[in-house]
Amino acid sequence: MIYRKFKDKELSLLGMGCMRFPCIDGKDGEPDQAAVNEMVDYAMAKGINYYDTAYGYHEGNSQIVIGNALKKYPRESFYLANKFPGYDAENFGKIDEVFNEQLRKCQVDYFDFYLFHNVCESNIDAYLDDEIGLYDFLMQKKAEGKIRHLGFSCHGSFETMMRFIRKYGKDLEFCQIQLNYVDMELQDARLKVEALIAMGMPIWVMEGLRGGKLARGCLGAEKMLSEKRSDFTPANWAFAFLESIPNVGMILSGMSDLEQVQQNIDFFGEEQQLTDEEMGILFTAAHLDIEANKDTVPCTACRYCTSKCPMELDIPGLLKVYNEHVYTGEGFIAPMFLSAMEDNKKPGACLGCGECAKVCPQKIDIPGTMKKFAEIMAK
Repeated sequence: MIYRKFKDKELSLLGMGCMRFPCIDGKDGEPDQAAVNEMVDYAMAKGINYYDTAYGYHEGNSQIVIGNALKKYPRESFYLANKFPGYDAENFGKIDEVFNEQLRKCQVDYFDFYLFHNVCESNIDAYLDDEIGLYDFLMQKKAEGKIRHLGFSCHGSFETMMRFIRKYGKDLEFCQIQLNYVDMELQDARLKVEALIAMGMPIWVMEGLRGGKLARGCLGAEKMLSEKRSDFTPANWAFAFLESIPNVGMILSGMSDLEQVQQNIDFFGEEQQLTDEEMGILFTAAHLDIEANKDTVPCTACRYCTSKCPMELDIPGLLKVYNEHVYTGEGFIAPMFLSAMEDNKKPGACLGCGECAKVCPQKIDIPGTMKKFAEIMAK
């Protein structure tokens, strides 16, 4: 197992994400305890020492089953991460209650790592609100030893991430972002990575396989890549890409059965660094795959359109979120992003005047796309 140093700790580079456990009869709220025990036993025996759960995973039961699976091991033999569920505004009114419930469900006295969960456009104002007091509460728990290391996860935009860091950065020890060779383009991951590296903040990775999509294929680049390393699977290429990025200290994988645990551990037995050429092939494949999607639009964010919009819409920003949504096929990113916007700045506010399309170098039917986006969100 590869390990990366974090302060006084040696963390397994591969961490077990606890969001996609095997479930009984396919019911998300009923993770299979026996199967999880088997997965964790194998992971512990092979050197994985980082486990990442959250308040809402498996309808709250992820915390219980990972707690049950780990309780037979010495507490100092593993690192457990949990998160404050700020994605639900109701939780800000019961901060102490939520935290104590998390400790109880996980059957531990402290969390090695604790995160502000999913900092994004819809919740950042609450996260930054001094009157709500979440930051002060978590810092107090850290002083008490109930939290050993404090960080945050972010599905929001680059600007939202930086706004959060500007206020709390001196006390944030790591940042968890959605990172893979597709989201370098779709999720502002390139900007986020560059900024985090520049400030020396360790990067934790989530969605390294983009929900399993990148484990099923390399987006059409299989032939070119097979000539480089014929023994690599698509998942291997995705993981090796992440290993090649500076400051990455943790790669989470939401493994859903023992076979996936075994395969991932086998790959993380030794360092794998990609060449610039191999990285370029993956980036090109991702870009072409995004463009080939029948519903995405080729916006380059030149912003010529914004100067012509009578509603002053952030057209490139909206098109970026639209592309992410239709490429993924579903998900919470677009609803989350739009929920934080005023109605007169959402896609439905487009007047359909067409002035933006007249100056678009890419000849995008912007009014038509805005109408379609609004219809998708209305459903």
